[in-house]
Amino acid sequence: MSVAMLASSGASVGLLVYLVFIVFEYACLWRIFTKAGQFGWAAIIPIYNVWVLLKVVRRPGWWLLLLLVPLVNFVIAIILALDLAKSFKKGTGFAIGLIFLPFIFGPILAFGDATYAPVQHN
Repeated sequence: MSVAMLASSGASVGLLVYLVFIVFEYACLWRIFTKAGQFGWAAIIPIYNVWVLLKVVRRPGWWLLLLLVPLVNFVIAIILALDLAKSFKKGTGFAIGLIFLPFIFGPILAFGDATYAPVQHN
């Protein structure tokens, strides 16, 4: 086998792993939405899925615009992770896991025994 063929097959395997990972993450978000009483299919529609996530964590829809502002979006994303954890009766430690290791804590939230209990914000 030539080097080009090996590189091509390696890239194909990498792409396949990436696609499986992405599909799994969408499945987790789908499950989180259904646990929260929303339509699961909303997870696969870009931008709308963020709108639904804002609805799940009981934040106003205009926060979607804040996610478009550089640097502010990091703060909003952290707040959303904290709110998502609280909405499923999880603590700050779990929220930190959602921030730094979402590929581990997202599936735990989606497929674990967590139940949705929305939090009211002031």
